[in-house]
Amino acid sequence: EIVGPLPSGPDPELFVLSPDGKTLYVANEDDNLVTAIDVESKQVLAEIPVGVEPEGMGVSPDGKTMVNTSETTSMAHFIDTGTHEVTDNVLVDTRPRFADFKPDGSQVWVSAEVGGTVSVIDNAKREVVKKIQFAIQGLRAETIQPVGIAITADGKKAYVALGPANHVAVINTDTYEVEKYILVGQRVWHLAFTPDQKTLITTNGNSNDITFIDTATDEPVQSLTVGQQPWGVVISPK
Repeated sequence: EIVGPLPSGPDPELFVLSPDGKTLYVANEDDNLVTAIDVESKQVLAEIPVGVEPEGMGVSPDGKTMVNTSETTSMAHFIDTGTHEVTDNVLVDTRPRFADFKPDGSQVWVSAEVGGTVSVIDNAKREVVKKIQFAIQGLRAETIQPVGIAITADGKKAYVALGPANHVAVINTDTYEVEKYILVGQRVWHLAFTPDQKTLITTNGNSNDITFIDTATDEPVQSLTVGQQPWGVVISPK
């Protein structure tokens, strides 16, 4: 049952909820804005100008910082959630699509779909400390297009969906080394953990299915057919 609309702007892309659940931040691609919305009152708190074609959205665990990625500007914009002002702009590789903070808030990881990399940004210094690259035997480099990122609650592993490469990369967050590539469905977009983090679920847009991955073994367990071109996944906390 629809309980009511939220004023998001003309072309909402990704959005993220503040840790306290009170504020929703939405990337508005056509307007080059991030919109902050009070969930309870359903009122716009602020419209924050960012780069061209904003999409990726990540919020720090303490709720003080929100990061938006602009696809055409190739930047990660750091926004102070208290003032709704952009405090820093960090250049990353071409067409950044997603941003995810480590659980301790020390870093934010940004995927670049066309650039083919993940930039690891120090949240205190606001600078790139590592660019992670990918190579899969038998695949051309241009087919490896990082999109979704999921970092484990203990901060030790990061999973990166590699788009038309049809694989998920498993990365050691201490060494930044890719430890494994997991074969999933076609054009894997985004991913999410179950609450116990024992399973990772990926959405595979071109094969119209989702894949369940056992995070203890980092092996695919099962694929399940869903609707046409699945793009994102949200899992109930229960």
